[in-house]
Amino acid sequence: MTTQSYEQRDGREAQLIATFVTLADTLVAGYDVVDLLHMLTEECVAILGVDAAGIMLSDPAGVLHPIASSDGVSERVEAAQVEAGEGPCIESFRTGAAVALDDIRESGAGAFRAIAEAAGFRSVLAVPLRLRDSTIGALNLFGRSPGALRGEDAAVARALADVATIGILQERAIRDGRLLTEQLEHALNSRVLIEQAKGIIAQTRQVPVDEAFAVLRAYARRNNERLRDVAEQVVERRLTV
Repeated sequence: MTTQSYEQRDGREAQLIATFVTLADTLVAGYDVVDLLHMLTEECVAILGVDAAGIMLSDPAGVLHPIASSDGVSERVEAAQVEAGEGPCIESFRTGAAVALDDIRESGAGAFRAIAEAAGFRSVLAVPLRLRDSTIGALNLFGRSPGALRGEDAAVARALADVATIGILQERAIRDGRLLTEQLEHALNSRVLIEQAKGIIAQTRQVPVDEAFAVLRAYARRNNERLRDVAEQVVERRLTV
C-alpha cells in the first residue's frame, strides 16, 4: 500500500469519526430530524464517494416519502420510485434488507430503470433504516458508473443508516408508539415547510431550487436555528433570507 493510499484511508477514517461524533452530539437534545438527515446524505456522498444520496421515511400508513437528499436529481428519482411503486428503495423498505444494483441497465426494474437512466445513474445501493423489527425508511446511494457499494463501504453505509434510525426512533419512541408516530409526522410536516420555503426563496431570488435550499440551510446554520423553524418563518413571511 502506498503512502498516498494510507493518507486517503486515514483521511476517510477521520471524516467518518467526525461524522459519528456530529451525529451523536446532534442526538443529545433538541435536534431537527430533517436537518440531521440532510447532513447524513451529504456525508454519505463525501465519505463513500457516491454521486448522490437520498433518504425516505414512511408515514404512519406505511407510505414512503422523500425526506432528504444530497441534490435535486436524487430527490426526483426517489419521488419517482414512490410514484411507480417500485425500485430498490421500495424493495429495501418492504423486505428490511439491503438491495444492490451493480448496473441499472442490466436490471429488470422497469419503471425505476427508465427513471434512473434518465437521471444519469448506473448503480444504486438501498439500505433499510431498521432497528430490530422496526423499518421506517431507506437510504439510497446512487452512482453514475456501474458497481454498487460492497464490502467495507457497504458496512459504513449500514452503520450510518443505523445511527440515523436510532436518531429518529430513540428508545422512548420505540417504547411508545404514539411518540414514534409524532416523530415521523413531524419529519414529514417539516419537509412540507422546507419545500414551501425553497419555492419562496427560489422565486424571490430568481435562483434554482437547489440553490434556494443551500441559502436556507446556510442561514439556519449561521444563526444556530433549526432548519424547520427557519423554513416556517420564511413561509409565514416573518423572515426574508
